Amino acid sequence: MSILLPAQAFAQLMSVVVFAAIAHWYVVPWLRNQARADALIAVLWVHVFRYVALQVFSAQRDGFPISDGGAMDIVVGDLLGAILAFITIALLRQRIRLAIPLAWLLSAATAYDTISNIRGGIHEHLMGATGGVTWMVLSFFVPMVVVSTVLLVWQLATRRNEPLAAGFDQTQALNVKQIEMVGTP
Repeated sequence: MSILLPAQAFAQLMSVVVFAAIAHWYVVPWLRNQARADALIAVLWVHVFRYVALQVFSAQRDGFPISDGGAMDIVVGDLLGAILAFITIALLRQRIRLAIPLAWLLSAATAYDTISNIRGGIHEHLMGATGGVTWMVLSFFVPMVVVSTVLLVWQLATRRNEPLAAGFDQTQALNVKQIEMVGTP
C-alpha cells in the first residue's frame, strides 16, 4: 500500500478537526454577534472560491487518473456552487429573502456534491493518487467547504425566525415615516 493514501486521509481528517476547532473557538462566537444576513454572507464566501475545482483539468493532463466524466462532475458541481454562493451573497447584501432558500439549496447541493465526489473517487480509485495542487485542494479546501457548510446549515436552522438584518425592519419603518413627514405640509 502506498503511503499517499493514509497521508491524504490523515491530512483531510486533521484539516476537518482544525477547521472545526477554529469555527468553534472563533467563528461561532463572532457569528452570534452579527446580523443574520451578515453571518450568512461570511460563511458563504468560502463557497465562492469553489471554482478552484477547475484545476482538475490541469491535474488530469499531468497524470491524475480521473475520468473525463468524473472531472466534469466535480467541475460542474463546484462551479454551480460558486455561482449560487455569489448570487446568494448579492441577494443577502440587499436583504432580499430569496437568499434564504438559495442558501438552503446550496447546502443541499454541497452535501450531495460531496457525497457524489467521494463515491466517484472511490469508484475510480483516486484516493492516494493525488499530488500537487490537487492534494492541497483535497487536504485543505474541501474540509474548509465541509465545515463552512455545517456552519451555514447551523445559521439557517437556528436563526430562521430572525430578520435578515438586526434593526432592518425598524430602519425601513423609520424611512417610510420620514418620507411621509416630508410629503405632508
